[in-house]
Parts: sequence; C-alpha cells; structure tokens
Amino acid sequence: MSAIPRLPPFEPGMRIGLLGGSFNPPHEGHGLVTRIALTRLGLDRVWWLVTPGNPLKSRADLAALEARVEAARRLVESARVAVTDIEAQIGARYTYDTLAWLTRRAPRVRFVWIMGADNLRQFHLWRHWRDIADLTPIAVVDRPGSTLRAMSSRAAVALNRWRLPEAEAARLAGLAPPAVLFLHGPRSELSSTVLRRNA
Repeated sequence: MSAIPRLPPFEPGMRIGLLGGSFNPPHEGHGLVTRIALTRLGLDRVWWLVTPGNPLKSRADLAALEARVEAARRLVESARVAVTDIEAQIGARYTYDTLAWLTRRAPRVRFVWIMGADNLRQFHLWRHWRDIADLTPIAVVDRPGSTLRAMSSRAAVALNRWRLPEAEAARLAGLAPPAVLFLHGPRSELSSTVLRRNA
C-alpha cells in the first residue's frame, strides 16, 4: 500500500502560487520571485514544488531530492511559503501531470503557475504546455537577459491573446485559464546553474 500524498495546508478559495523546479540549489532568486508573486498577485500562499529532476536537463549534478527539499526549507523566509516534494509523492514526472493532480485534489483552490522568463523561453518544449495553460493561470516573472527572448518565444506568442496588462496582476488568481501575466520588478542575477558552476 502506498502512502497518501501530503500537501501543505490549504483551504477552499485560497489563492496559491506554485513555483516548480529542481531547486538545485535553492537560492535568493527563488525568494525574490516568491516575494514578487505574493505581493503583486495578492496570493495567500506560495508552494515551492521541488521536483525529482527537470526532464529537459541532465541529472549528472543533481543533488538528492531530500537534500534539496531541506535546503529549500532553510531558505524560506515566510510562513506563507511551503516546500513540498508532491511530484515525487504522486509519481509525476511532468508539470502537466502534477497540475492536473493538484487541480483535481483541490478543485476550489485558485492555483497560479509561477515561472521565470527564462522558463517561458523554452515553455513550448514542455510536455503538454498548451494544456498547462488551460489548467491554471500563469504568471511570468522577469529575469535578467530573458525578457526579449521570452516575449518573442513560440509559447509567449501563442499565449499572448490571453495576456493581461500588468496593472491587473491582482485579478490573475481569480480568472479562469488560460490567463497569462508578465511581471516586471526587482530582478535577481542568480540562477541554480551559475551557483553550481561556481561552487
């Protein structure tokens, strides 16, 4: 018998941002994106979804999942942020499968998928990326050096018809998908790849 997946606490009607990634390692850039999303989107919580691995990246230098989860928990600054390895618990490998499970498990929660602009650049390579946009609103947070390429990417062009003005950020979590928003603001030069390279 398998264990019942454990989610951070939630209540119907909550507005919860989901920030997924390998967090290899977690860093201040994750915290900055989270703070921007909590404030600008009017979220109640943000969950960091620490994944077993990124299907588009090599696992050669990937730290153990438990170590990444613990490192992420040490970095969290707010009681409004929770760290979970739900993807590993439910046996999902792709974002679409994780989001489909979460929206079934908590149908009255208003989830928002949060990604950096660097991820939007390659979003069209994600499995079922159009279906992800149909499951939950998406907030894209600006990253240094990513803006122009992200906004001209295949996925951004396809999703542009559902893009909200940035001034309407507080509405995003209450909208039915597809809905997309691009958030500008303080930007972190940090990335997990650079931190590992310099370690």
